[in-house]
Amino acid sequence: MKKRLTLLLCGLLLLLTACGGESKATGGEAKEKTVKIGITQLVEHPSLDAAREGFIAALKDAGYEEGKNLKLDYQNAQGDMNNNMSIAQNLVADKNDVILAIATASAQAAVKSTKDIPILFTAITDPVGAELVKSLDKPGGNVTGTSDTHPDAIKKTVASIKTFVPNAKKVGIIYNNGEPNSVVNVKNAKAALQEAGLDSVETTITASSEVKQAAESLVGRVDVIYIPKDNTVVSALESVITVANDQDIPLFAGEGDSVKRGAFASYGLDYHDLGYSTGKMAVDILKGKKPSEIPVGFPEKLELYINKKAAQEEGITLTEDMLKDAKIVGE
Repeated sequence: MKKRLTLLLCGLLLLLTACGGESKATGGEAKEKTVKIGITQLVEHPSLDAAREGFIAALKDAGYEEGKNLKLDYQNAQGDMNNNMSIAQNLVADKNDVILAIATASAQAAVKSTKDIPILFTAITDPVGAELVKSLDKPGGNVTGTSDTHPDAIKKTVASIKTFVPNAKKVGIIYNNGEPNSVVNVKNAKAALQEAGLDSVETTITASSEVKQAAESLVGRVDVIYIPKDNTVVSALESVITVANDQDIPLFAGEGDSVKRGAFASYGLDYHDLGYSTGKMAVDILKGKKPSEIPVGFPEKLELYINKKAAQEEGITLTEDMLKDAKIVGE
């Protein structure tokens, strides 16, 4: 009897010790899994940065916070295509749970690097043309995201050229013909300009260091300069702004953040909102949804951005009627 009682007491002590050890190690709760998200961004400029910040904000609002249950690995290729591919391969090798690719070339590199890890893209002009998804409604595979192409943006910006610079006849376009997104944007811009009775004068570059010289080459040849959504040119936008201001050439842009920096006008969108929408997609994927089940998203809101200071610098006279529906920035 004593022997049986002793064995029973020893068993109870072992059980209590084990429970106490588990409580000490884990606080009685299972440790929450840390989510790993890799971010690859082609180049640094305000629109792409805003998209990234919006993405992270959506994650935080959904309870995923860096330093707690989220590990972010953000890498920027600085416009170098070799770095761009290396970054994509490294993010795949690190076995991230989701990869966010910001800009077309970054997304293409990520897609080439993995068919297994969910990939989200943002700030993409033409996801189907860039061969990122099979279709907008049914992306297929492991990829989906958001496009920054509002169907009316270019047409409205071209129409605004006629409003603000009624005597304009020739519009200069600077772009990198190695960026697939730029090629699509320029094609659409040329069609809109032709429809509006305006001639386009193109000059191409391959690196941001060539942007100022390209802008200077347009002086005396054009009445207006238009900068499409081109990551290489926008990363060196100040070079174009300097030329436009010095020569009184109105400068129009493909997105609102360039107007905030000193271009005159654009019909654009809020890239932070675009990134936020992409972040909500990431949350859905982390909760079990497949990228193939999530249609590609588009900006819902389009606004006329005007920089009044740039108007003065570039020789444009504004009226109250011109400003009544505009979002004034850069003051």
